[in-house]
Amino acid sequence: MAHGYDSGWLNLPFVGIATFGKAPYVADWDRIEADVAILGAPYDMGTQFRAGARFGPRAIREASTLFSFGHAGAYDPEDDVTYLDGVRMADLGDADIVHTDTDRSHANIETGVRAILAAGALPVVLGGDHSVNIPCIRAFADHGPIHIVQIDAHLDFVDERHGVRHGHGNPMRRAAEQAHVTGLSQLGIRNVSSTAKEGYDAARAMGSDILSVRQVRKLGVEAMLARIPEGVDYYLTIDIDGFDPSIAPGTGTPSHGGFLYYEVLELLAGLAKRGRVVGIDLVEVSPDHDRSGITAILAAQLLLNVIGRVMHAR
Repeated sequence: MAHGYDSGWLNLPFVGIATFGKAPYVADWDRIEADVAILGAPYDMGTQFRAGARFGPRAIREASTLFSFGHAGAYDPEDDVTYLDGVRMADLGDADIVHTDTDRSHANIETGVRAILAAGALPVVLGGDHSVNIPCIRAFADHGPIHIVQIDAHLDFVDERHGVRHGHGNPMRRAAEQAHVTGLSQLGIRNVSSTAKEGYDAARAMGSDILSVRQVRKLGVEAMLARIPEGVDYYLTIDIDGFDPSIAPGTGTPSHGGFLYYEVLELLAGLAKRGRVVGIDLVEVSPDHDRSGITAILAAQLLLNVIGRVMHAR
């Protein structure tokens, strides 16, 4: 039976299976017929402090049902646009995670993203810790050049530390090494960092533009967007700790002085008009550190709004 007010089935947020946005579940990754495909990457063995992001995808899906009331799309009165109207969205479930085996877990995530790209859909990956970005970016090797826009409190540009090269402090370094990555805009980086000065120097030498929250605020949205290459393919990687812990406490490495909701939404909405967003991941939601659930709600609300604006711009 079709869901929605007109069908006579209310399908309220607390009813049914909690797929992302209550999108149809697609178990066969060879039969993806969608404009947007959601993939969970519940891997958090790359964390260095508070674990728990393996439960992030489940929490984000649960929170996303709050915004699924059966309407045809999502009307925004400020923009006078109904976003997501007619957008085919599918939830592929999760990549299989092999505990303690980073290589196999990451390979399974990469397989999922490659399947989404082969189907011509926009991949949206729910982490997991930020190391899951590594296989996501690898999956784009045959896609062509991409520019990465990162929202994060931390630079994540460590090359190697005690033999660790694929933890959640390494993903942007691993990305910068990929031939298909033409540059990075790393926004929200602040205060005491997990990356040493040498990492910042290396990041800039490898094509990164690094700005703190205060620097982005001082520039404003339009000036910030002007610093990002125009008319290229963008990959968005959003670490929830890029937001202030007053609105996103449920994360493993919270850092005060972060972004607020509209600062990030307006920036990403502008980016969707400036070039083509070809992939998104949102990582580091750790629900056990936020019993109120506002972190997962923030993640779900941001993703649904960004997806809507990306597809509308297309």
